[in-house]
Amino acid sequence: MAQIRPFAAIRYARRPESDFSHLIAPPYDVLTDADKARLQAQNSHNIVTIDLPHTPPKEAGPDAVYQQANLTLQSWLKSGVLARDPRPAFYPYAQTYQQGQRTVHRRGFMALVRLSPFGKGEVVPHEKTYKGPIEDRMKLMRATGVQLSPIFGMFSDPRHAVTEALYQNVAKPELSGMLDGVKNDLWHVNDASTINKVTDLLEDHPVYIADGHHRYTTALQYQQECIAAAGGMLPANHPANYCMFVLVGMQDPGLLILPTHRLLGGLAGFNIDKLRSVLGGNATIEPTTLPAKATAELETLVAHQPTHTFGLYDGASGKSYLIRLTNKDVLANLEPGQSSTWRELDVAILQRYLIDEVIRPAFSPSADVMRGYTANGAAVAEQVDGQKYQVGLVLQSTPLHALEALGKHNEVMPQKSTYFFPKLATGMAINVLTDPGSSK
Repeated sequence: MAQIRPFAAIRYARRPESDFSHLIAPPYDVLTDADKARLQAQNSHNIVTIDLPHTPPKEAGPDAVYQQANLTLQSWLKSGVLARDPRPAFYPYAQTYQQGQRTVHRRGFMALVRLSPFGKGEVVPHEKTYKGPIEDRMKLMRATGVQLSPIFGMFSDPRHAVTEALYQNVAKPELSGMLDGVKNDLWHVNDASTINKVTDLLEDHPVYIADGHHRYTTALQYQQECIAAAGGMLPANHPANYCMFVLVGMQDPGLLILPTHRLLGGLAGFNIDKLRSVLGGNATIEPTTLPAKATAELETLVAHQPTHTFGLYDGASGKSYLIRLTNKDVLANLEPGQSSTWRELDVAILQRYLIDEVIRPAFSPSADVMRGYTANGAAVAEQVDGQKYQVGLVLQSTPLHALEALGKHNEVMPQKSTYFFPKLATGMAINVLTDPGSSK
């Protein structure tokens, strides 16, 4: 089971009544050059300057940009912009956001989790990783000797015992900032009794990765490089054996999973009648009564349907439809090696059957389908205009229990199966993997 421990984080230096809104940033992998420039224009010390030296971060950049990131880190430490805490601690981390008319609080905490290879059952993934993003993060980790952004992990806490232990005595946040409409608050807890209690409570539970699979895989590779450099063995407490997580209880009322809708392009001559014909007896298609281009409303409609119901938006006509699966095990022959849990996932059915076996052969037989993604239902109509994208497919959220069930089979979901909202902020805390004052 997962092993956790406190750590002495590098943080922005606290000053009375400081607002850290212009210093923190969204995760690096959702940012563009324009986003980076906007954040830097707000404050020259925004963490994005170090965390995103190369864009897009889907592949490694030149060595010089990562070396410059380290020089910036060292400069900020020397000048006092950043400072390392004197004692190890757990860092309660709460995010507050609006969901409709309701104010929602998601409460977790930052800690180090001992690295465990996937498949061991201690740290459980649910998505595949790709080489390019890992190479980018590896070059940044090598250059700086720190982990700049946390991995989002979940654990079972049905009685909220961990959360209550960490939050029972917190007062005014030590670091607070607004980011994309979400309030981010951080505290630190370093008393031995609380640390021991929380550590004991988690010792029998695995950690499920919600977001940050590439960062975790990078940490595993960095650990192996350190082992090789040390002659084949690291001390048990070596910092490279651990990785910074934000850990949130699966039963936390603020834990929200949004679906990631699909945008499909390259579908010449798409029409709904032909799609209905090629689906045969596996699914039905029925029109909705929604107004044209009402994909936000389509998202709401789909969310209240039985499982295995998809929304389809036709960009050319602006009309919306409901696709209802009638063959519940349509993937049995297509993916016999996968578990029944995997084959019953809406994202697996949509990807492996509806797109790969139906839509692509019927409307794009000579080329792969162009794919886009959004977690915003209203954005489906905005982007699916019949030009770049012809079809939008609207999904229900992937249920949280599916992550646990797939973990038992060491299976991963198709790409973009979950969107945990809100995203974690980068810049709340930095994890030191080597002496931050050492030369590179």
